[in-house]
Amino acid sequence: MLHIDTLIQHYIAPGRRVHLSGIGGVSMSPLAEVLHGMGLLVQGSDMHESPVVDHLRSLGIPVAIGHSGQAIHGAEFLIRTAAIHDDNPEITTARANGIPVFERAEAWGAIMQQYENALCISGTHGKTTTTSMCTHIFMAAGQDPTVMIGGTLPMLHSGYRVGKGDTIILESCEYRNSFLYFFPTVAVVLNVGADHLDFFKDLDDIKASFRRFAGLVPPDGRIVANADDPGAMDALKGMTLFTFGLSEGAECRAVDLTWHQGMPDFDVVVDGEFYTHLSLRVPGRHNVYNALAAAAASYVLGVKGEAVRAGLAAFSGTGRRFEHKGSYHGAEVYDDYAHHPAELHALLETAMSLGYERVICAFQPHTYTRTKSLFDDFVREMKVPDLVVLAEIYAAREQNTIGISSADLAAQIPGSIFCPTLQDTERVLRETARPGDLILTVGAGDIFTVGENLVKG
Repeated sequence: MLHIDTLIQHYIAPGRRVHLSGIGGVSMSPLAEVLHGMGLLVQGSDMHESPVVDHLRSLGIPVAIGHSGQAIHGAEFLIRTAAIHDDNPEITTARANGIPVFERAEAWGAIMQQYENALCISGTHGKTTTTSMCTHIFMAAGQDPTVMIGGTLPMLHSGYRVGKGDTIILESCEYRNSFLYFFPTVAVVLNVGADHLDFFKDLDDIKASFRRFAGLVPPDGRIVANADDPGAMDALKGMTLFTFGLSEGAECRAVDLTWHQGMPDFDVVVDGEFYTHLSLRVPGRHNVYNALAAAAASYVLGVKGEAVRAGLAAFSGTGRRFEHKGSYHGAEVYDDYAHHPAELHALLETAMSLGYERVICAFQPHTYTRTKSLFDDFVREMKVPDLVVLAEIYAAREQNTIGISSADLAAQIPGSIFCPTLQDTERVLRETARPGDLILTVGAGDIFTVGENLVKG
């Protein structure tokens, strides 16, 4: 088991003082709570006041607004979010004074060593939904897990919870090899495909990363993998796996799969024995796989089938995953985080099966490098809906040194409409919507605001 070398384990101990730069972030605020609960003296900074910052202060965690060298006074080490760069004054001050600076993923890796079970959900797509499903199951089983999800789970009213049980459940991202800091006892690999090509060299490089992640599982742990995903099977070739899928060779299978108004209903069978029956409240074939992954992980961790059934019966999705926003002029408006061609395929396959008169997809590509490297795949998927409205590419962390635009996609997609701004996107949808339509706002950027504005009237 070869982890990325780190010394953070020496610092995470009761009484040590830590400063969190970007403490109000989606995975930094739960980290602050967990470290506080472990007896560390936690402080931090964030750029804005927020309800999260108010909550942390209510726990006795001081939070400064704005980043400055003075804010880190007294800290023995720093943990930063990925949004905090080397030229940040807190980072430069720490390094000038010999104070160690660690990444967020390093801290989570050290923390999970405190738990008997560390369930880590990985994959190119489906991580947030599957991690959320596992959370529902372990809550239904009374396990009181600690949870870190890369999205909002309605049951938690957030993306995390700090429990007192012996299980931690974490969404585990491959970007920049973050998950190689982790110590999984159960590693789930949902799928392996080409993504994050601004960091990875190619698909083989991505497969090597996932293989190394799976290799972090100790001999008494389990690797849970999708038997029907060629990328996952190739990446994990020769390793001892517990597989899930629809094919007969999978150890955890969906049997007697039927559909009711787009929602799947099936038995889960493990090694030929009935485990549980699932009636999902989320649509699509991809969610059958997500549920099978959650069920398989639960099975290897000794969770009863009844808890899997009850947990998933109460699961109706996570924020920005086929999330219903409301209605506009008789059209139903949904939002989805899909930003990879495989995610688009799953989303649009589901949407086209639901019986609407038209499916209108307003898509905002995410990052210039992803749009360029997967251009032909995006074009193929965007030919599926009845109408495509393309917002300009969301830059995220990048500069447009490539010279690419959503207009280039529009030129290859018959009948599509390119919108230079989100205001233009909203205007086109308002002019186009009619009763019987399904309107999808899709992407990992700020396209969701368009749907929210639509349903306000």
